[in-house]
Amino acid sequence: MTTFLTNGRLPDGTRVDIGVDDSGRIESLGPAQGGTADLDLEGWLVLPALGEPHAHLDKALTADLIPNPRGDLGGAIAAWAEAAATFSEEDIISRASRALDRLLVNGATAVRTHVNCSGEFGARAVTAMIEVRDRYTDLVDLQLVALPSRPLTGEDGRDNRRSLEAAITAGFDVVGGAPHLDPDGEVATRYCLDVAREARLPLDLHTDETLDPEVSLLSYLARLVIDTNFDLDVTASHCVSHGMQPESVQGDVARLAAEAGIAVVTLPQTNLFLQSRTKRVATPRGLPGIQALRDAGVIVAAGADNLQDPFNTVGRGDPLETATLMVMAAHLTPDEALETVSTNVRQALGLARAGTLVGSHADLLVIDSPTIRSAVADGPGSRKVVRGGRMVAETRTHSVIHR
Repeated sequence: MTTFLTNGRLPDGTRVDIGVDDSGRIESLGPAQGGTADLDLEGWLVLPALGEPHAHLDKALTADLIPNPRGDLGGAIAAWAEAAATFSEEDIISRASRALDRLLVNGATAVRTHVNCSGEFGARAVTAMIEVRDRYTDLVDLQLVALPSRPLTGEDGRDNRRSLEAAITAGFDVVGGAPHLDPDGEVATRYCLDVAREARLPLDLHTDETLDPEVSLLSYLARLVIDTNFDLDVTASHCVSHGMQPESVQGDVARLAAEAGIAVVTLPQTNLFLQSRTKRVATPRGLPGIQALRDAGVIVAAGADNLQDPFNTVGRGDPLETATLMVMAAHLTPDEALETVSTNVRQALGLARAGTLVGSHADLLVIDSPTIRSAVADGPGSRKVVRGGRMVAETRTHSVIHR
């Protein structure tokens, strides 16, 4: 059986009909004929579906419940640690589902979320997020990353190491961690990689989320991947200190990351919020060296990170909002920015390509906008979200000016 999506508009203005086979892949793409349609795309712009490569759905939508008066990363960690135990499993499921709904209706069909797995809250969050993943199986590719608390190393890290291993046993998809917060970042990095190798799972580490240019676990991680012949997907998220290093160092580290095949996820929303609060002159933007990474051939994806919680009190759950920040803060073109929140996300997450090429997964964002630039700039609310050729979400907006 072939599903026909008709009257779509490609970025170059071409009107097309799209045939999708029963595996959810595009089998034909041709000029619009106006024939029988399973879904009329109404002449709207057809783009690859969006993605969120780094969320924290277990924390989402708690900004009004957990204040962070300091506003920085340390304040957010402290505020969350004090309040986390008060949330029930049902509450985690409810909030995570509402956050995931926002992402879905805005066009994200691929989401990776880091989930705290240590302590009393972590045990509930692990169970809750597996339930959320099961509920959204037909709607979103949702990957769960096991994120243990610090420290991981030494005697004090024993319980956190057990929590990480328990989350993996429970069925999590990716091994995570935040080695730069550990007393021994290199040992913590090696431990996480060893766990991922043993479990045969990808690795996604919070890396160098600091403005200190002397911190460079990204280069250590890259050398470790190369030296140990690690053969699974590796992602380094944040990499803030990379942007604080001299241009020559940025280039060296970027080329090393490219050689290791590491994808880098930059998180402009949350890192613009958390970083640089005490730097009143030449304020850093909290991003890695985007141009150096791109020049070296590193896959650069962009995400929002936190959604209305102590780590980031704003955000709309819309990857196009992240794309606008990549235009403004990273100086990408709108087309390049769109790639960081769509095609590059799926690459970083190890998913098959989606979009309008024959053979690609028919995961599409169909948006009422004339061009990619206007889609990124305006973020129109009228959208159809297609997964595997089936519309899974739709939003229509209507405005009236009364004179």
